Amino acid sequence: MDVQAMVFGTVGGLALFLYGMGMMSGGLKQAAGDSMRALLARITKWRVMALLVGAGVTAIIQSSSATSVIVIGLINAGLLTLKQAICVILGANIGTTITGWLVAAVAGLKAFKISMYAMPLIAIGFGMHIGAKRERWKSIAMIVLGLGILFLGLDIMKDAFGDLSDREQSPFVNVLMLIGDQPILAVLAGMAFTVLIQSSSASIAMVIVIAVNGGFGSDPHDALRVAIPFVLGDNIGTTITAQLAALRTGRDGKRTAMAHTLFNVVGVVILLPFVYTGLYARLVEFVSPTDAIHINIAISHSLFNIVAAFAVLPFVRVLEELVLRILPVRQTDATDQPVTLEVHLLDTPALALDQARRELLRMAGTAKDALADAFAAVLDNDRSKLEDVARKEDTVDDFQREITSYLVALSQRTLGRKQASEFPVLLHGVNDIERIGDHAKNISESAERKMHQGDHFSPEAKAEIVRMRVEVDQMFDDVLIALADSDVDIASRALAHEKIINRMQIDLRKSHVQRLTEGKCTAMAGMVFVDLVDNIEKIGDHLTNVAQGIVLGMQWVATDDEEP
Repeated sequence: MDVQAMVFGTVGGLALFLYGMGMMSGGLKQAAGDSMRALLARITKWRVMALLVGAGVTAIIQSSSATSVIVIGLINAGLLTLKQAICVILGANIGTTITGWLVAAVAGLKAFKISMYAMPLIAIGFGMHIGAKRERWKSIAMIVLGLGILFLGLDIMKDAFGDLSDREQSPFVNVLMLIGDQPILAVLAGMAFTVLIQSSSASIAMVIVIAVNGGFGSDPHDALRVAIPFVLGDNIGTTITAQLAALRTGRDGKRTAMAHTLFNVVGVVILLPFVYTGLYARLVEFVSPTDAIHINIAISHSLFNIVAAFAVLPFVRVLEELVLRILPVRQTDATDQPVTLEVHLLDTPALALDQARRELLRMAGTAKDALADAFAAVLDNDRSKLEDVARKEDTVDDFQREITSYLVALSQRTLGRKQASEFPVLLHGVNDIERIGDHAKNISESAERKMHQGDHFSPEAKAEIVRMRVEVDQMFDDVLIALADSDVDIASRALAHEKIINRMQIDLRKSHVQRLTEGKCTAMAGMVFVDLVDNIEKIGDHLTNVAQGIVLGMQWVATDDEEP
């Protein structure tokens, strides 16, 4: 046996397999971004639904590791509870077995070389990618091209091992059989290999290729008995990706990764006695319609994950409590919450944009609170509100910096047409909301001057400001709802408020001049009044910018009175 050819072919084929898998997964995530968003939105308190969603998302993107990273990002963002996240992870373990079936189907083709299918797929995918103008077709081209490269890598690995059925000429087989006869050792070997390459799909592919080439012996039953522990080890090793992703997350993210590892480890430990006695191999053979080793390995993988997931599902609360005991809630958790904008979601632009929108809504809510405090300070001479306005305005500035940085990072990814059109609306919306925070600060500074001078508004002036405040508050509420739901009708209603605010600014300026002429207000109070009216009108302008972006199909069009 040519050891050098085997090593080089295995390493090169594995690299192509992983590259093709990554390309195919990336194309699937881009093409199915909205589908994933819809699936994840269906996660409710129902455990079975969450499990099915996890299986569906993983089947779509062909990677349980990617699903785990997405789930950790969502729970870290506060969009999933720990119990929901655990159920999704259980489903991901089921969904990932689809890749094993794909590899088994291809590896079992002995009459044809896999490259006969790989080369046309590579050619078609490459041609589509060059000629495609729409992002969706480019994503589909990536899927086809990635699938072709994956098949090519699988073919190279298959050829690298050659015929391993002759044990006298293949000491490699003796080593595999020696390890396989010790299930715990085989589990550890499968786990170590999966940890090394961070892909259970590639690890399962290797097991299937070796088995098809006779690496686990020529007897189908013995080969299955030897292969099963390696497959179980793959299930444990795949959790390392989630653990690595959780290193930079909050406690809930770490708990999700811990639950994933605990579930897979406990499942393997429970199954090991049945593996030692050969009962699990016989169960697989009983379920299987054939004695083909590649099919039986795929069945063993699916059967373990399906049975384990549905067995644990009723006891998710117990698993959740166990994880909370290992990683208990600390007193600092409430004050040390992670930033909602999860970097782990950047590779899934549809979900990343959802995150940016949610943060923009939080930012707008903070700006609205700052404006309410500013009104309380100027209308009621409430000095305690001045510090609140300053603190909330600083928070709004922090939001602007974080969201802008996140969107800039997202712009480096490949965005679909819909996502690309939404991107500038959010980016400009961030700047408009930040300017509203600045205007709230301006109002609080005018209130401070007013209190320092001991001035007061006349009853007429105060009533006019209250009416204008009611109008801008209603406009603010409409913009928040429209932004949350992309509701064009409510955004149009917000624009109607802006026209009223503009007219009120003109009328209130006239009434102020009349009161000043009649000596009903002081010059200092009048200056504060005019500044207040002008700031409210500018706030209306910035809310208009956000509303117009929604009305115009999530595409940005700046208004003439937009401030720099």
